[in-house]
Amino acid sequence: MSSILMRVEKTSFYSRHLGFNMPVAVYGHWGVPVLYFPTASVDFEELERFGMIGALSDHIESGRIKIFSINSVNDWSLDNESIGPGERIWRQELYDRYIIDEVVPYIFSNCGGPLPVAAVGASFGAYHAVNTLFRHHEIFRWCIGMSGIYNISCFLDGYFDERCYFHNPVSYIANLYDPNIRRSLDGCNINIICGQGAWERVHYSREIHEVMDRVGIRHNFELWGYDVAHDWPWWKVQMRQLVPRLFPLG
Repeated sequence: MSSILMRVEKTSFYSRHLGFNMPVAVYGHWGVPVLYFPTASVDFEELERFGMIGALSDHIESGRIKIFSINSVNDWSLDNESIGPGERIWRQELYDRYIIDEVVPYIFSNCGGPLPVAAVGASFGAYHAVNTLFRHHEIFRWCIGMSGIYNISCFLDGYFDERCYFHNPVSYIANLYDPNIRRSLDGCNINIICGQGAWERVHYSREIHEVMDRVGIRHNFELWGYDVAHDWPWWKVQMRQLVPRLFPLG
């Protein structure tokens, strides 16, 4: 941790939807609540280990943002090859319910009342961040997806039912024409960021960008250079640029 000024809280509580304890780390005392989704199958302390909290410490300490970091359950759900695809997507649904019914109330309580929330993630976490905003745009008003996968059909072994459709952003966004939903999304700040260097899978970011373009959903799409890899040093640079742009002080 870069400064003794930063307030850090760590706790866990039993999730009635998931059926096990889920930890959460909170960084900061004030600011826009930012829900961070870990990469792949990693845990709630990932941001500390890889230096993101240090990289954003000035923005946290100044009260620009307050970060809530939770566990991934990807190895229990979408990335769990020991269960069938129907069960995988059902567990993803349970994770979504955990976010809305359990994490969001915790964020509101911690912040002293309801506030618009930002969803942020890189790699697999980017999928969760973007999916969460589009499914719950009345709560989540910003999202940052860095180096993400937004088409989860690759985890479903050819299986695709209604629940898969409504958790697959490139599928349901293509049909988002409801005027009430569109008015709500017009007030959201949606950001898709991807490098073009080592380990990046640019086609996933281009695909969701093209889908949003086709249906006229406003968003910010940034393709960074061919030297920009799918890795923490670049995600920290991207966040350093995006946070002051999206969350101005005052």
